[in-house]
Amino acid sequence: MALATSLLKGDAKEWSLVKRHASEDLYGVQIAASNPFQLSRASQALQEMCELDFIDINLGCPIDELYRQGVGSGMLQRPRLLKHTATSLNYLLDIPYTFKVRMGCKKPVVHNYMSWMKNSGLSMITVHGRSREQRYTRNADWDYIEDCAKKASPVPIFGNGDILSYQDYERVRTQYPTIQGVMIGRGALMKPWVFQEIKERRIMDPTSSERLEMLKKFVHYGLDHWGSDNRGVENTRRFLLEWLSFLHRYVPSGLLTNPPQVMNQRPPFYRGRDDLETRMGSPNAQDWVKISEMLLGPVPEGFVFLPKHKANAWK
Repeated sequence: MALATSLLKGDAKEWSLVKRHASEDLYGVQIAASNPFQLSRASQALQEMCELDFIDINLGCPIDELYRQGVGSGMLQRPRLLKHTATSLNYLLDIPYTFKVRMGCKKPVVHNYMSWMKNSGLSMITVHGRSREQRYTRNADWDYIEDCAKKASPVPIFGNGDILSYQDYERVRTQYPTIQGVMIGRGALMKPWVFQEIKERRIMDPTSSERLEMLKKFVHYGLDHWGSDNRGVENTRRFLLEWLSFLHRYVPSGLLTNPPQVMNQRPPFYRGRDDLETRMGSPNAQDWVKISEMLLGPVPEGFVFLPKHKANAWK
């Protein structure tokens, strides 16, 4: 997600987030702001300056700092501004645009918006089956998403929440026929091979060495994107550590009595099948930093890491 205000200011760090890699055959950018003007101007700039297939508007981000500014899920409380945003984007953009929403901030409200959203030119709406207040607690409400899908038809609704295995995916696709697709968020961060599992309909159990190769590939792409100088290395490290703050929640399938792992069950403490697997499962940010040092060298003096999504910090 990129912030529209930072893009409009020409912030180089923010623009680096929306750069397309040559290997990406379908590419969209998600942006967030607090008003239609910023979203429209930023979307227009992105369409003109980037090779995009679509633009997604984030109306679900629950982070306190952004919410207090009316960004992300903060816009759900102002349906008039949402309507203006949709009208403006429909007029300005030649590429598809989509909305990503939560059910509401406190109480569910977006089902009331579907009647006008389906006539606004939106190509798709993704509904996360939780309110902003719930964050990631409790199970996602797929019954609510199905209700939204019925109200929004014929605009496709994609559901989001708690998909961590091919069994989870097949369950919601079977039980909720009006929902036309699934968006995977945390599940892809915790278990990036979940898409292969869904495609092949099987549980995978990669070794710690195989998972380390995935991290090496990520680092390679990071250095290619941000550069291999000190700034590029530390940018890559920062994003790697944010990813590790999710990856550590994965419990290897081979260690589970009854796989697959369930998203909202607290991961148990476990000893891995080797030292690296144990470290990869550590909830301690110090261990994530050590993994980053295996791939990027020692952290600089005075290094501090504070994850965005409420996990342990390292100083």
